[in-house]
Amino acid sequence: MPISAYLKVSIAVAVATILLKGVAWWVSGSVSLLSDALESLVNLAGAIFALLMVSVAAQPPDEDHPYGHHKAEYFSSGFEGVLIFAAAVAIIWEALHRLFDPQPVEQIGLGITLAVVSSAMNGALAWSMLRKAREARSMALEADARHLFTDVWTSVGVVVGLLAVKFTGLLWLDPVIALLVAGNILREGWSLARRSADGLMDRALEPEAREQIEQVLAGFAHQTIRFDHVVTRRAGQRRYVDLHMHMPPGWTLGRAAAVRTSVEQALMSAVPGLRATIQLLPMDVEAHFNDPRDPL
Repeated sequence: MPISAYLKVSIAVAVATILLKGVAWWVSGSVSLLSDALESLVNLAGAIFALLMVSVAAQPPDEDHPYGHHKAEYFSSGFEGVLIFAAAVAIIWEALHRLFDPQPVEQIGLGITLAVVSSAMNGALAWSMLRKAREARSMALEADARHLFTDVWTSVGVVVGLLAVKFTGLLWLDPVIALLVAGNILREGWSLARRSADGLMDRALEPEAREQIEQVLAGFAHQTIRFDHVVTRRAGQRRYVDLHMHMPPGWTLGRAAAVRTSVEQALMSAVPGLRATIQLLPMDVEAHFNDPRDPL
Protein backbone atom coordinates (compact mmCIF):
# COMPACT_ATOMS: atom_id res chain seq x y z
CA MET A 1 0.00 0.00 0.00
CA PRO A 2 1.46 3.43 -0.92
CA ILE A 3 2.33 6.02 1.71
CA SER A 4 -0.55 8.27 0.69
CA ALA A 5 -3.02 5.43 1.33
CA TYR A 6 -1.70 4.99 4.89
CA LEU A 7 -2.15 8.71 5.52
CA LYS A 8 -5.70 8.62 4.17
CA VAL A 9 -6.48 5.78 6.58
CA SER A 10 -4.85 7.84 9.35
CA ILE A 11 -7.20 10.74 8.55
CA ALA A 12 -10.24 8.45 8.73
CA VAL A 13 -9.09 6.91 12.02
CA ALA A 14 -8.37 10.37 13.46
CA VAL A 15 -11.93 11.49 12.67
CA ALA A 16 -13.31 8.34 14.32
CA THR A 17 -11.19 8.73 17.45
CA ILE A 18 -12.09 12.42 17.77
CA LEU A 19 -15.78 11.46 17.76
CA LEU A 20 -15.24 8.66 20.29
CA LYS A 21 -13.10 10.72 22.65
CA GLY A 22 -15.34 13.76 22.21
CA VAL A 23 -18.36 11.75 23.30
CA ALA A 24 -16.33 10.30 26.19
CA TRP A 25 -15.45 13.82 27.38
CA TRP A 26 -19.02 15.07 26.88
CA VAL A 27 -20.65 12.36 28.96
CA SER A 28 -18.01 12.31 31.69
CA GLY A 29 -16.87 15.92 31.98
CA SER A 30 -13.30 14.67 32.47
CA VAL A 31 -10.61 17.20 31.57
CA SER A 32 -8.13 14.37 31.02
CA LEU A 33 -10.44 12.91 28.37
CA LEU A 34 -10.71 16.39 26.86
CA SER A 35 -6.90 16.50 26.63
CA ASP A 36 -6.95 13.11 24.93
CA ALA A 37 -9.52 14.36 22.40
CA LEU A 38 -7.46 17.49 21.67
CA GLU A 39 -4.43 15.35 20.91
CA SER A 40 -6.50 13.35 18.42
CA LEU A 41 -7.50 16.63 16.79
CA VAL A 42 -3.78 17.31 16.33
CA ASN A 43 -3.47 13.84 14.77
CA LEU A 44 -6.10 14.79 12.20
CA ALA A 45 -4.47 18.08 11.25
CA GLY A 46 -1.04 16.44 11.13
CA ALA A 47 -2.22 13.59 8.89
CA ILE A 48 -3.88 16.01 6.46
CA PHE A 49 -0.73 18.13 6.23
CA ALA A 50 1.46 15.02 5.93
CA LEU A 51 -0.65 13.81 2.99
CA LEU A 52 -0.17 17.19 1.31
CA MET A 53 3.61 17.18 1.87
CA VAL A 54 4.00 13.58 0.66
CA SER A 55 2.22 14.60 -2.55
CA VAL A 56 4.61 17.54 -2.95
CA ALA A 57 7.67 15.37 -2.23
CA ALA A 58 6.62 12.91 -4.96
CA GLN A 59 6.72 15.59 -7.66
CA PRO A 60 9.59 15.22 -10.15
CA PRO A 61 12.42 17.77 -10.35
CA ASP A 62 11.67 20.94 -12.28
CA GLU A 63 13.52 24.06 -13.40
CA ASP A 64 13.15 25.77 -10.00
CA HIS A 65 13.83 22.59 -7.98
CA PRO A 66 16.42 20.61 -9.96
CA TYR A 67 17.15 18.31 -6.99
CA GLY A 68 13.48 17.43 -6.49
CA HIS A 69 11.05 18.13 -3.66
CA HIS A 70 12.03 15.36 -1.22
CA LYS A 71 12.58 17.69 1.75
CA ALA A 72 8.89 18.64 1.80
CA GLU A 73 8.31 15.74 4.20
CA TYR A 74 10.35 17.49 6.89
CA PHE A 75 7.87 20.36 6.91
CA SER A 76 5.19 17.83 7.81
CA SER A 77 6.95 16.64 10.96
CA GLY A 78 7.82 20.22 11.93
CA PHE A 79 4.22 21.33 11.45
CA GLU A 80 2.95 18.44 13.55
CA GLY A 81 5.43 19.38 16.28
CA VAL A 82 4.03 22.94 16.34
CA LEU A 83 0.46 21.60 16.54
CA ILE A 84 1.44 19.42 19.47
CA PHE A 85 2.83 22.43 21.33
CA ALA A 86 -0.44 24.32 20.73
CA ALA A 87 -2.53 21.39 21.98
CA ALA A 88 -0.35 21.08 25.08
CA VAL A 89 -0.85 24.76 25.94
CA ALA A 90 -4.64 24.36 25.61
CA ILE A 91 -4.58 21.26 27.83
CA ILE A 92 -2.47 22.97 30.50
CA TRP A 93 -4.78 26.00 30.54
CA GLU A 94 -7.91 23.89 31.03
CA ALA A 95 -6.26 21.55 33.54
CA LEU A 96 -5.06 24.40 35.76
CA HIS A 97 -8.59 25.81 35.89
CA ARG A 98 -9.99 22.42 36.83
CA LEU A 99 -7.21 21.84 39.39
CA PHE A 100 -8.29 24.89 41.40
CA ASP A 101 -11.99 24.26 40.79
CA PRO A 102 -12.51 20.46 40.80
CA GLN A 103 -15.63 19.15 39.07
CA PRO A 104 -17.28 15.74 39.45
CA VAL A 105 -16.55 13.14 36.79
CA GLU A 106 -19.63 11.24 35.60
CA GLN A 107 -20.20 8.00 33.68
CA ILE A 108 -16.56 7.04 34.03
CA GLY A 109 -17.19 3.52 32.76
CA LEU A 110 -18.54 4.72 29.40
CA GLY A 111 -15.73 7.24 29.05
CA ILE A 112 -13.11 4.59 29.72
CA THR A 113 -14.71 2.17 27.24
CA LEU A 114 -14.70 4.75 24.44
CA ALA A 115 -11.10 5.71 25.22
CA VAL A 116 -9.97 2.07 25.08
CA VAL A 117 -11.68 1.47 21.72
CA SER A 118 -10.08 4.55 20.17
CA SER A 119 -6.67 3.59 21.58
CA ALA A 120 -6.90 0.14 20.04
CA MET A 121 -7.62 1.70 16.65
CA ASN A 122 -4.70 4.11 16.96
CA GLY A 123 -2.30 1.41 18.16
CA ALA A 124 -3.02 -0.95 15.28
CA LEU A 125 -2.67 1.84 12.72
CA ALA A 126 0.51 3.26 14.29
CA TRP A 127 2.24 -0.14 14.28
CA SER A 128 1.42 -0.67 10.60
CA MET A 129 2.44 2.88 9.64
CA LEU A 130 5.78 2.68 11.45
CA ARG A 131 6.70 -0.51 9.60
CA LYS A 132 5.88 1.15 6.28
CA ALA A 133 7.77 4.32 7.25
CA ARG A 134 10.95 2.35 7.97
CA GLU A 135 10.57 0.42 4.73
CA ALA A 136 9.99 3.56 2.62
CA ARG A 137 12.20 5.91 4.73
CA SER A 138 9.32 8.39 4.95
CA MET A 139 9.80 11.09 7.60
CA ALA A 140 6.21 12.29 7.25
CA LEU A 141 4.74 8.82 7.78
CA GLU A 142 7.12 8.09 10.66
CA ALA A 143 6.19 11.36 12.39
CA ASP A 144 2.49 10.55 12.09
CA ALA A 145 3.04 7.00 13.37
CA ARG A 146 5.09 8.13 16.37
CA HIS A 147 2.48 10.71 17.27
CA LEU A 148 -0.19 8.02 17.15
CA PHE A 149 1.89 5.90 19.54
CA THR A 150 2.10 8.92 21.85
CA ASP A 151 -1.67 9.21 21.63
CA VAL A 152 -2.02 5.55 22.63
CA TRP A 153 0.16 5.98 25.74
CA THR A 154 -1.71 9.17 26.56
CA SER A 155 -5.00 7.27 26.49
CA VAL A 156 -3.55 4.53 28.68
CA GLY A 157 -2.54 7.14 31.24
CA VAL A 158 -5.96 8.76 31.10
CA VAL A 159 -7.74 5.42 31.62
CA VAL A 160 -5.54 4.55 34.60
CA GLY A 161 -6.15 7.99 36.07
CA LEU A 162 -9.91 7.78 35.65
CA LEU A 163 -9.93 4.41 37.36
CA ALA A 164 -8.02 5.99 40.23
CA VAL A 165 -10.60 8.79 40.41
CA LYS A 166 -13.43 6.26 40.42
CA PHE A 167 -12.01 4.17 43.24
CA THR A 168 -10.52 6.96 45.39
CA GLY A 169 -12.94 9.82 44.79
CA LEU A 170 -9.97 12.25 44.51
CA LEU A 171 -11.19 14.72 41.87
CA TRP A 172 -7.85 16.52 41.68
CA LEU A 173 -6.34 13.44 40.03
CA ASP A 174 -8.22 14.23 36.80
CA PRO A 175 -6.52 17.62 36.09
CA VAL A 176 -3.17 16.30 37.32
CA ILE A 177 -3.38 13.49 34.75
CA ALA A 178 -4.20 16.07 32.09
CA LEU A 179 -1.07 18.03 33.04
CA LEU A 180 1.02 14.85 32.76
CA VAL A 181 -0.53 14.23 29.34
CA ALA A 182 0.45 17.75 28.28
CA GLY A 183 4.02 17.16 29.44
CA ASN A 184 4.23 13.91 27.49
CA ILE A 185 3.01 15.40 24.21
CA LEU A 186 5.30 18.42 24.67
CA ARG A 187 8.21 15.99 24.74
CA GLU A 188 7.00 14.34 21.55
CA GLY A 189 6.47 17.73 19.90
CA TRP A 190 10.02 18.75 20.71
CA SER A 191 11.36 15.49 19.29
CA LEU A 192 9.47 15.95 16.01
CA ALA A 193 10.55 19.58 15.63
CA ARG A 194 14.21 18.69 16.31
CA ARG A 195 14.22 15.86 13.78
CA SER A 196 12.58 18.10 11.20
CA ALA A 197 15.28 20.74 11.71
CA ASP A 198 18.00 18.08 11.42
CA GLY A 199 16.60 16.95 8.08
CA LEU A 200 16.39 20.47 6.68
CA MET A 201 20.03 21.04 7.66
CA ASP A 202 21.28 18.04 5.61
CA ARG A 203 21.92 15.60 8.42
CA ALA A 204 24.31 12.75 7.59
CA LEU A 205 23.00 9.25 6.94
CA GLU A 206 22.52 6.89 9.85
CA PRO A 207 25.67 5.00 11.01
CA GLU A 208 24.47 1.70 9.51
CA ALA A 209 24.20 3.22 6.03
CA ARG A 210 27.59 4.95 6.34
CA GLU A 211 29.16 1.65 7.36
CA GLN A 212 27.70 -0.05 4.28
CA ILE A 213 29.14 2.70 2.10
CA GLU A 214 32.58 2.29 3.66
CA GLN A 215 32.45 -1.48 3.11
CA VAL A 216 31.64 -1.03 -0.59
CA LEU A 217 34.46 1.48 -1.07
CA ALA A 218 36.90 -0.78 0.77
CA GLY A 219 36.09 -3.51 -1.75
CA PHE A 220 37.23 -1.31 -4.64
CA ALA A 221 40.19 0.40 -2.97
CA HIS A 222 43.70 -0.90 -3.66
CA GLN A 223 47.13 0.47 -4.60
CA THR A 224 45.85 2.23 -7.73
CA ILE A 225 42.47 3.47 -6.43
CA ARG A 226 41.60 5.32 -3.24
CA PHE A 227 38.61 7.29 -2.00
CA ASP A 228 38.35 10.38 0.20
CA HIS A 229 36.10 13.32 1.09
CA VAL A 230 33.12 10.98 1.57
CA VAL A 231 30.08 12.98 2.76
CA THR A 232 26.46 11.87 3.08
CA ARG A 233 23.09 13.53 3.58
CA ARG A 234 19.37 12.79 3.62
CA ALA A 235 16.54 14.56 1.83
CA GLY A 236 13.22 12.93 2.73
CA GLN A 237 13.19 9.42 1.28
CA ARG A 238 16.27 10.10 -0.84
CA ARG A 239 19.86 9.47 0.32
CA TYR A 240 23.00 11.01 -1.14
CA VAL A 241 26.75 10.37 -0.98
CA ASP A 242 29.45 12.55 -2.55
CA LEU A 243 33.07 11.43 -2.76
CA HIS A 244 36.35 11.64 -4.65
CA MET A 245 37.89 8.65 -6.42
CA HIS A 246 41.64 8.88 -7.11
CA MET A 247 43.25 6.74 -9.82
CA PRO A 248 46.49 6.58 -11.83
CA PRO A 249 46.93 9.65 -14.07
CA GLY A 250 47.76 7.40 -17.02
CA TRP A 251 44.31 5.81 -17.13
CA THR A 252 42.09 6.70 -20.07
CA LEU A 253 38.84 8.53 -19.39
CA GLY A 254 36.88 5.52 -20.61
CA ARG A 255 38.57 3.16 -18.16
CA ALA A 256 38.13 5.59 -15.25
CA ALA A 257 34.46 6.11 -16.10
CA ALA A 258 33.85 2.35 -16.25
CA VAL A 259 35.29 1.87 -12.75
CA ARG A 260 33.25 4.80 -11.44
CA THR A 261 30.08 3.25 -12.88
CA SER A 262 30.84 -0.02 -11.10
CA VAL A 263 31.35 1.81 -7.80
CA GLU A 264 28.11 3.78 -8.22
CA GLN A 265 26.09 0.64 -8.95
CA ALA A 266 27.59 -1.20 -5.98
CA LEU A 267 26.81 1.72 -3.64
CA MET A 268 23.22 2.02 -4.82
CA SER A 269 22.70 -1.72 -4.49
CA ALA A 270 24.06 -1.75 -0.94
CA VAL A 271 22.06 1.27 0.32
CA PRO A 272 18.46 1.51 -0.95
CA GLY A 273 17.46 4.94 -2.24
CA LEU A 274 21.08 6.14 -2.49
CA ARG A 275 22.31 8.52 -5.18
CA ALA A 276 26.09 8.65 -5.58
CA THR A 277 28.13 11.51 -7.04
CA ILE A 278 31.77 10.59 -7.66
CA GLN A 279 34.41 13.07 -8.79
CA LEU A 280 37.38 11.56 -10.65
CA LEU A 281 40.85 12.80 -9.72
CA PRO A 282 44.41 11.66 -10.51
CA MET A 283 46.19 9.88 -7.67
CA ASP A 284 48.59 12.78 -7.08
CA VAL A 285 45.93 15.52 -6.99
CA GLU A 286 44.23 16.61 -3.77
CA ALA A 287 41.08 18.71 -3.42
CA HIS A 288 41.01 21.16 -0.55
CA PHE A 289 37.97 21.68 1.66
CA ASN A 290 37.30 23.61 4.84
CA ASP A 291 39.74 26.34 3.92
CA PRO A 292 39.38 29.53 5.99
CA ARG A 293 36.39 31.53 4.85
CA ASP A 294 36.81 34.83 3.16
CA PRO A 295 36.22 37.74 5.56
CA LEU A 296 32.67 39.09 5.44
